[in-house]
Amino acid sequence: MIHVITNIRRTSEEIIKQYKNIPVATVYEASGRKGFIDSKIKPLNKGMKICGIAFTVQSAPGDNLMLHKALEISQKDDVVVATVGNEYEYGYWGDLMATQALVKGLTGLAIDGCVRDSEEIIKKGFNVFCRGTSIRGTTKGVLGLINYPIHFGGTTVNPGDLILGDDDGMVVVQYEESEEVLKKSLDRIKKEEAKSLALKNGITSVQYNRLNEIFASLNLKED
Repeated sequence: MIHVITNIRRTSEEIIKQYKNIPVATVYEASGRKGFIDSKIKPLNKGMKICGIAFTVQSAPGDNLMLHKALEISQKDDVVVATVGNEYEYGYWGDLMATQALVKGLTGLAIDGCVRDSEEIIKKGFNVFCRGTSIRGTTKGVLGLINYPIHFGGTTVNPGDLILGDDDGMVVVQYEESEEVLKKSLDRIKKEEAKSLALKNGITSVQYNRLNEIFASLNLKED
């Protein structure tokens, strides 16, 4: 069995650059409300953001050997996206790993588990989305898989997909749909700007969204 797939398809830097300025909630809505990632996986510190290519890792429970391998072979603009076999309460990633990731130009880490050395990681400015922190140490002796599809936060993440995160949450955009969802996201921003202007001019959200029609169909009663 091949444990490590090194060559994955990659979204262009230009597309990634455009996504970086779009709120994650906007991308989620524009994608047809697909790719939602469990809200229990949160930024390690407020204001952290990730936007990059998913470099997927399946680690064995309580072991971070494959995360070290991922650090060795991942590339600039990658986000290491890791599962840990539902054994969350270990510090799978620490300060020294964050240092190496920054040197390589990685966008960040998204892990369905815990990390440690959080204060140092935050000071360094490395972006991490995780379930929390834990001082519990890991082993380095069990093989896993790199760049296979993973079940991450309730959705499937394929290597090469685009993964985004901000204070509101996380979303994954399939590689094949990245250009289409980008266009729809930019269109949605324009529509929201027009809506914002209308609301500033006194139009209510009920009027703008024609919600009276829905209220009528539901037989809403007012006194």
